[in-house]
Amino acid sequence: MSAEPIEGRMTAASEDGVVVFLIGMRINSYAAVRSWLPVAKAMGPMLAELSREEGSGLLGYQSLLGGVREVYLVQYWESKEKLLAYASAPDRGHRPAWAAFNRRLREGRGRVGFWHETYAVPAGSYESIYMNMPEYGLGRATGVVPVGRRGDRAAERLRMS
Repeated sequence: MSAEPIEGRMTAASEDGVVVFLIGMRINSYAAVRSWLPVAKAMGPMLAELSREEGSGLLGYQSLLGGVREVYLVQYWESKEKLLAYASAPDRGHRPAWAAFNRRLREGRGRVGFWHETYAVPAGSYESIYMNMPEYGLGRATGVVPVGRRGDRAAERLRMS
């Protein structure tokens, strides 16, 4: 991954299907640090665990801020099966983090919010373009190639029929 901009027009190298998992939290009360700080800290160890394990299914992720109260991640996965397997594995970091998170949500009485969305996107149903950007988003997760390799126009990259 390069932090330097790549000159020109690039697109994500992947042509396979991808699962996009969005997950985030909203701080509803800044004063309730005990409610939201552990939630914010829980994701790092899970991402480290997934990144260390070859074959985990996590292709990459991007952290983003949504205004002054929201933090979220965009994650890219090989398949919904691998995402769900990680989420339900009793010996992995997600299960205990999820249990602790649910306790904190109940105890916090609305001081922290949580959301997630999952999209299974078949091959040929997404496209990307990055102009004079470092690797970013799906391109960061799968690498980038010059746009011409996948089609100069969005419709070509989407393989519209």
